Amino acid sequence: MKKSPPDQLLGHAADNDGIDEYDNPLPDWWLGLFYLCIIWAVIYTAHYHFVGHRSQVNELKAEMAAAQAKWPQAPSGGGGAAGELVVTTETVSAGQAIFQANCVACHGANMLGGIGPNLLDTLWIHGGTPADIQHTITVGVPDKGMLTWGPILGPEKVAQVAAYLVYRNAEATGHPIAGVSLP
Repeated sequence: MKKSPPDQLLGHAADNDGIDEYDNPLPDWWLGLFYLCIIWAVIYTAHYHFVGHRSQVNELKAEMAAAQAKWPQAPSGGGGAAGELVVTTETVSAGQAIFQANCVACHGANMLGGIGPNLLDTLWIHGGTPADIQHTITVGVPDKGMLTWGPILGPEKVAQVAAYLVYRNAEATGHPIAGVSLP
């Protein structure tokens, strides 16, 4: 390939508003780095996909398996698996202890609110069904200052706190849950 002499004008100034264009060759060190990057990309891609058997899909599967092991999902229709909301005297009692340790600062010892909202009325900002209550505890309300309690407490303790809230709210609104009582 014939190299053009440095600082050779191409003569396009009339077409480009008077801007002169030079046809200078790229420096050898720059071309060397450019070709090295291309070679490195081909080698890395081959190793990543074919030799190392890695991919984003496999990494996602591994992360999902680790999350499933750490936070198992409650099976449908089961009776009291980890994270499943079951309102019994035992779960309500355990939930009361967890509530007293973590939630009283914002919702008050009497659950009538303070920094956080009242938990003993029929107006629930984020939904008042047991599933909604459990979801709100798990993901929190960061915009309003409520922590994401799911990773802190785990699914079993979140379900216990939700059971306690369901029990206390049902009692306060005049619909007590039969067969459940606190000591």
